[in-house]
Amino acid sequence: MSPVSVVRGSFAIDTDEADQYEFQRAARTILATPLLGITVDPDGFRLVRRHLSRLRDWFELNTGWRLVDDSAVIRLNKQVVPTTPTAKAVAGRHPARSGRGKMAFSARRYVLFCLAAAALERSDAQTTLGRLADEIKVLARQIDLHGIEFAFATREERADLAAAVSRLVDLGAIRRVSGDEETYLQMAGDAVLYDVERRALARLLVTAQPPSRITVGRDGTELTIDELERALHPVTPTHTDEDRNRAIRCELTAHLLEDPVVYVGELPEDVAAYLTRQRVVLADRISDLTGLVPEIRAEGMAMVDPDDRLTDVRMPENGTDGHATLLIAEQLAGRGEARLGVIHEWVANWSELYRTHWRATVREPGAMAALVRDALDKLAALGLVAIDGDQVRALPAIQRFRFDAARLPPGRPTVSATAAPTMTLFDSQNDQDGAT
Repeated sequence: MSPVSVVRGSFAIDTDEADQYEFQRAARTILATPLLGITVDPDGFRLVRRHLSRLRDWFELNTGWRLVDDSAVIRLNKQVVPTTPTAKAVAGRHPARSGRGKMAFSARRYVLFCLAAAALERSDAQTTLGRLADEIKVLARQIDLHGIEFAFATREERADLAAAVSRLVDLGAIRRVSGDEETYLQMAGDAVLYDVERRALARLLVTAQPPSRITVGRDGTELTIDELERALHPVTPTHTDEDRNRAIRCELTAHLLEDPVVYVGELPEDVAAYLTRQRVVLADRISDLTGLVPEIRAEGMAMVDPDDRLTDVRMPENGTDGHATLLIAEQLAGRGEARLGVIHEWVANWSELYRTHWRATVREPGAMAALVRDALDKLAALGLVAIDGDQVRALPAIQRFRFDAARLPPGRPTVSATAAPTMTLFDSQNDQDGAT
């Protein structure tokens, strides 16, 4: 018998807490990196491996996701199909990148990523970047890419390929042996040598239905993105109330893990009713798994990360962009909605008000429009606003950024650009007594 199991007191309690903390670290690791290779992150791989059985059971029961592994790769097969307006807006604003701070993937880079993965599937155990480029050109001529062509004759074209291949390196599908992609940008050719990691490569794609079986709609037209996602991840039929409740639980848990916020008003009636009845149970289970803190309100529910590590979009942030985004959020929280032209006027005024703090390039031609666009994209990516043409509408969770003069200590001056008298639900204090 383990000594810990018979000892009573702080040592046993501390050991239990340490085990739970390590389990949560393992869960957060596989959620943040669902394709986890031992060559890419050996420490994370070993951490998840230690808790593999418990994690597998949790995900199977609460999300329906499979957690599969071998000696080199652990794969969490996430399958989350966005169905609500906010979930779709969020999903469309988290593009792939070849590294932190790098340019977001364009359609061209996504196509290159898929073609590169297909070329690697049939390649030798080792390949070079130049050889991979040649194989991609052959594949591209065999299918209709709607006008997208690849010659890799210019630095810009080679940069797109390098970004796609770098992403494959990050995922562990290939391992860089010698050389670097920067050299390829300058001179093309066989500038980089890779080992092909076939087990990781085979785990890249996660679908319930093979894509090769899904080409066009019933009337012969091409599928929209929404139709394609539903076809790749068809809903399993339910025949009993127990099956239906389990399907709803898995759907809600998956979205609470993946999306910044879930709004009750956007859900189907039966799903909304289930969330209203079971939100505390759902929140407790997710908190036990991840350490995320639930924020429950009448309008919906969010799981907040106190460590700020399970997101690729952060708010608030430092710098000109972060300050402008926060100011826009504060204004929209107080007003409810605004047109793009009005928001541009706000930012123009702030650029003068904070000219000694904001970067000087903001006042260059086109820079202010880019600042507004990026700020609104970030707010939409966090489920804080809905954008319809030139109309921007605040969503309930943005109220956590609403300035409340009543919360200031007596005698403290108001310094906010917008002074709103009250703070409604979804405020920053996570007051559970406000839930209904």
